[in-house]
Amino acid sequence: MNTMSSQRRTYTLKARAERQADTRRRIVEATAALHVEVGPARTTVAEIARRARVQRLTVYNHFPDETELFAACGDYSLAQHPPPDPSAAFAIEDPAERLRAVLRPLYRWYRKRARAHANVQRDRLLIPALDAVMRIRMDQQFNTLADALAAGFAPAVHSAKGVRAAIALALDFWTWRRLSQEGLSEDAAADLMVDSVKASIAS
Repeated sequence: MNTMSSQRRTYTLKARAERQADTRRRIVEATAALHVEVGPARTTVAEIARRARVQRLTVYNHFPDETELFAACGDYSLAQHPPPDPSAAFAIEDPAERLRAVLRPLYRWYRKRARAHANVQRDRLLIPALDAVMRIRMDQQFNTLADALAAGFAPAVHSAKGVRAAIALALDFWTWRRLSQEGLSEDAAADLMVDSVKASIAS
């Protein structure tokens, strides 16, 4: 009897955990979809709950802090739409070609997720919790990438800051967005920014 009772309890706990995980997944998926459609600033708990088919209290129970929800949503979005891995580019000896190899797939990624990127980057200025998550999830990685790419150019001391700034500008979503609005393809935009970085060394 004790064995059967223990097995029944284990089964009940497992089923409950699976239901909780499913509920959490639906909340995160609903939130991610709304961030793409209307942006984080216009996403309401009421609409998240409606789409996830739960009560508003359930959303708060799973994510009592909005930072937790933004972090979970960010993890989900990056897992579904991972950014290009720049590691292969660092096997390229020439620093300008290395930068080009990073920018071209990055810009293609920006285009595929343009609406989501624009909404999140815009609304991070309005929501401190989202900005905090973005600093950890994205900014740190892009800062590290910019440092590594800038180091490859080994510029003179007087131009080092300019090269680093030009590369950071090249990696920025809004740079791609502006160049795209000017009618440039991903490859053409990347080529232009590589030339800009090279020019910052010569200046």
